[in-house]
Formats: sequence, C-alpha cells, structure tokens
Amino acid sequence: MPKFLLSLIFIAMTSLMWSQSTQQEKLEERKAQIQKEIRENEALLQSVKKKEKSAVNVFMIQTNKIKLKEKLINTTEKQTKLLSNDMYINQMKINKLNRELAVLKEDYSRMIVKSYKSRSEQSRAMFILSSNSFLQAYKRVQYMKQYTNYRKLQGEEIQTKSNQLIVYNGKLNVQKTAKQKLIVENEKEKLSLEKEKKEQEKLVKTIKKDKNKIASDIKKKQQEAQAIDRQIDRLIREAIAEANRKAAEEAAMKKAEASKKAGETKEETKTRAKAIVSSTQAMSSSRIVLTAEAKILADNFRANKGKLPWPVEKGFVSLPYGDQKHPQFSNLMVHNSGVEITTDQGATARAVFGGEVTSVIVLSPVNKAVLIQHGDYFTVYQNLSSVYVNKGDKVSIKQSIGKIRTNGDTGRTVIKFIIKQNTTYDNPASWLFNM
Repeated sequence: MPKFLLSLIFIAMTSLMWSQSTQQEKLEERKAQIQKEIRENEALLQSVKKKEKSAVNVFMIQTNKIKLKEKLINTTEKQTKLLSNDMYINQMKINKLNRELAVLKEDYSRMIVKSYKSRSEQSRAMFILSSNSFLQAYKRVQYMKQYTNYRKLQGEEIQTKSNQLIVYNGKLNVQKTAKQKLIVENEKEKLSLEKEKKEQEKLVKTIKKDKNKIASDIKKKQQEAQAIDRQIDRLIREAIAEANRKAAEEAAMKKAEASKKAGETKEETKTRAKAIVSSTQAMSSSRIVLTAEAKILADNFRANKGKLPWPVEKGFVSLPYGDQKHPQFSNLMVHNSGVEITTDQGATARAVFGGEVTSVIVLSPVNKAVLIQHGDYFTVYQNLSSVYVNKGDKVSIKQSIGKIRTNGDTGRTVIKFIIKQNTTYDNPASWLFNM
C-alpha cells in the first residue's frame, strides 16, 4: 500500500480517536450529572415516603427515578461502545507497529551482517583507493557516511516504534480494565432498575385499588387549576391593556407635538389623539403593541429559546405540559397549562429572564404566584409560600423571587411554571435548557 495512503489512514484514525475522546469526556460529565440527579431523587423520595398518604405522588417520583436510571444505563452503554472503538483503533495501531518493526528489524539485521563481513578497515580503505578519480573517491566516502547514518537512523526508528508499542499496549490494557468496569457497573444498574420496577408494580396495584378516589381527586385538582388559569389569563389581559394604554398615550403625545408644530388646531389634535388611543385599545386585551424598548426585550427573550435556565436550581418535571393520560388510568385525562417541577423543600423560585413584575397574585392564603413580563411574553411562577418581589419591580435572570411551598400532606415541593406570548400558552419544555 502506498505510504501516502497509509499516512491518510493514520491521520483519519488519530482524528477519530481525538473525537471519541472528547465524546467520552462529555458522556462522563453527563453520567456524573445523572448520578447526582438520582441521588437527589432518592433523597426526595425518602422524604416524601415518610409524609405521603397517597401512592400517586410516590409513583410520580419513582417514575422519574426509573427514567434517570434508564438514562444512566444508556449513557454507560454509549461509553462502552466508544471505548470498544478506541480499543479497536489502538489494536490496529499495535498491529501496524508490529509489522513495521518486523520489516525494520529484518532490514537492520541484513545491514548488520553485511557490515560485519566488510568490517575491516583495510577493505574500506581499498574501496576508496580503488576509485578511478578523486570525485569517485569523494562520492564513496560520502556513501559510507550516509550508510553509517542510515544504519544509525534505522536503529533509532526501531527504538522509537518499540517505545510506541509499549505505550499503545499499556493504553490498551487500561482500556480493557475500564471497559470491564463499565460492563460490571451497567449490570449492577440493570439489577437496580429491575428492583425499582418491581417496587413500581406494587405501587400500581395500590393505586388501582383507589381508582375512584384518585379520579375524584384529579377532577377536583383540574377544576382548581382551571380556575387559577382563568385568574392568570384575566391578569395578563389587564397587563396587556395597561401596556397598550401607556403606549397609546405616549404615541398620542408625540402626535400632538408633531401636529402642534404643523399648525393643526387644538380640536383636530384632540380628535387625532382619541383615534390613536381608541384603535390601540381595540386590541388591548389580546396583543401588546410593543414599544421600541419592549420589542428589544421580546426579541432577546425569543432569541434565548431553548437556553433559558430552569425556574428552580434543581428538580425534575413531575407533570409535563399539555393534555396527557394518567400514568395508570388511560381513560383519565389531565391538562397542564405549564410544567410542574418537583424540587427540594426550602427551594426558591427564580426568574428565567430579565423583565418587570406585573402582578403578585394571592391564589389562596398558602399559594401565591408571580407574573413577570418580557416584552410581549409572560412567565408565571405558581405555588409560592412567600414572595420576595413587588409589582413594578425590575428583575434580572436567576433572581430569587419567592419560596416554593411544600405541601404539608404530601411532603412534595412543586413549582408550576407557565410561559405565554400575549394570551397564547406555550410549552415551557421548548424554552428551558436541557428539559
């Protein structure tokens, strides 16, 4: 095979190994994050089990734990596969080095034998003295020097490739040990997963016994959620109306100034201002007429779609957005206008982006919500026991805005997070980072 082609293959293999090494590091980081989430989930599960009266909430946390373990197993399997690929490439390099060393050693051996046969100084001198001309004698001296240097270089190359072989063999042994460790680790996780699923089956049996009660509780909670959604919708429409009123007044003032300069009568100016306010207020309850400043804020918010931080430092989605079947009863449908995130007791809610607090809503004596405006977008943080901000406050990204309420009966600490553009609901999962 031509040397050029061999070089290309070597470069390609080296690039592939570097790429796989980077992937391996990312997978290791991801695995560490999943393991951390599993530990947090386990602590939360134990805490809830002590207080929980209903098996449904325990089931939800247990379900998340199973999903995390499945992710961990999947990540470990990806690591094992990448490691196998690395080992294959290293083995190919070892085989190549062995072939090259065999050729080098054979060539070097022949050269040593040849040098041994013509080792006497007399034969070397005669080789030079028998030259037909001074130029030929000079060339023969140069040849002998080059021959000696070539032999030295070959010896050095043999030594270099032998050292490389030792390094690759050592690397391969380390990889074999790491792969075996990953396999053992994965088998252990699979056994743990089976145990979790058996516990889950027991919970399912318990839940099915209380089907009627669960159905009644779900219906009641859905009615409560719908009532809260209607209240939030009303407040958002009021916020839109207020924003549009201010925008209309500002526009009317600017028009009045312009009309005054143009020589328009006071009555004509007043009529024009009323028309501007009226036309803006016609759509005031459904869509914000953005000012230049509000448009910049809305554009920045939109540009960060998929990159926004979670409204809580850590936790997991215990109820996703939209319509979904109950995990055990397929005939029971539940609707969620946002996402519910279960977190640790004592956790605080935080703003996902900079904006202005337009409302602090008291939904009940123990349940408050904060409404933040970002141009024509609104974020809602619901189920807070206490609030750290007031209406009109400017907030920054990740600023703490309130303490999340822990349910005394269930022991669960859950925040409900909603995103709306004007009056239209959107799925928060498409906005938050890595959800």
